Amino acid sequence: MPFIPHTESETAEMLAEIGVDSIEALFDEIPEALRIHELPGVPEALSEMEIARIMHARAARDGMPLNFIGAGAYEHHIPAAVWQIATRGEFYSAYTPYQAEASQGTLQLIYEYQTMMANLTGMDVSNASLYDGASAMAEASLMAVRANRSSKSGRVLVAGTVDPRYRRVATAIAGGQEIRFESLAFDRRGGHTDPAVLDKHAGTDVTALIVQQPNYFGVLEEVDDLTDRAHAQGALVIAVVNPTSLALLKPPGDWGSAGADIVCGEGQPLGVPLSSGGPYFGFMTSKQEFVRQMPGRIVGRTVDLDGAPGFTLTLQAREQHIRRSRATSNICTNQGLLVTAATIYMSLLGAAGLARVAAAAQANTTLLADRLTKLDGVARRFSRPHFHEIVLDFDRPVAGILEALARRDIIGGYEPGADYPELGQSLLICATETKSERDIEAYADALGEILDEARVA
Repeated sequence: MPFIPHTESETAEMLAEIGVDSIEALFDEIPEALRIHELPGVPEALSEMEIARIMHARAARDGMPLNFIGAGAYEHHIPAAVWQIATRGEFYSAYTPYQAEASQGTLQLIYEYQTMMANLTGMDVSNASLYDGASAMAEASLMAVRANRSSKSGRVLVAGTVDPRYRRVATAIAGGQEIRFESLAFDRRGGHTDPAVLDKHAGTDVTALIVQQPNYFGVLEEVDDLTDRAHAQGALVIAVVNPTSLALLKPPGDWGSAGADIVCGEGQPLGVPLSSGGPYFGFMTSKQEFVRQMPGRIVGRTVDLDGAPGFTLTLQAREQHIRRSRATSNICTNQGLLVTAATIYMSLLGAAGLARVAAAAQANTTLLADRLTKLDGVARRFSRPHFHEIVLDFDRPVAGILEALARRDIIGGYEPGADYPELGQSLLICATETKSERDIEAYADALGEILDEARVA
């Protein structure tokens, strides 16, 4: 953003206009005893050129390693136009559009975002986003308890293949509100949730089932069977999904005979850079019948007295959240700037472009896994179909392998053993559309050298 400083003469002219001698005089109501006249340890101010040089030097320390890590945040190509538009002043500095008459552009953008997300997930309605995917799952759990009035237990069954960080966040946010999260075991060979595990809960009061597709291991779940079994037991189904995968996979709205009830997930893959972990944004869609239980804001389209189209906040007003006991959510702020970028990203790519991204990512991960498993001591962990992540087994601890790869400027993947000790010496790898065959060969060659060196040693 451009910075236009005032000259000394301009500052003097403004001070004269308001009748004071100095900027310090504007703060004369602060008692002298409370004022700080020096800042020990704070260096002298630097020029713009000096600051830029320091920042470039610090950024260079990170280097530009090849990144093959996913586990919930993904490196995708972001067209330059996305953030060139998103950082225009009209979007970059805009706040929540309470005054519809002054915020038509922002409201229309959010409305378009909601429409795209509803179409992508196959659901009826979408809110205007949440903080991130993990908190969105927590909010979806709270929403399910409100919506499933036939259930009194507050029991939410969570597939063991759901992102463990999401499960921890959901427990932290909703666990103190009389919601019990119960983890379901996963099949060790397939890396998926066997629908038969729901049979042991037959005849009990279950409020909701949470299923991730593709799951944390990148494996595809049997979502149709899981959805129908959950509904047969009177439970709602919460789908946690990767939005990019929905360009290829069946949308949650079509799962089973009746579809999922609530859909949520992380919107970062839709035009948001990794940025060392954020900010990102969460999304949520649902069936129309549950719309009044949906947290956050919803933008609606209407017409004015002259018949011209217009947009306004509907159903959810911030004032409602002041009455905390009746609030659908006490998280009031949506991630507007990130939603703006996602809307621009989806508009530029379109359905066909998003499908090409998803197909390229899936193909690259398959190619990478095929190449790495040709090395001695490396094998696939699970046998089922996957999207753009795969778990590989190694014949030795992977921490040292990751460190050796890092010294070669390669981020080799994520070690899931901390959350899944039963996986042993495994590595979760991901290759999106940003990786070329040369990148994949570079990874395979480096890993081969590391494994050979370890055997010699």
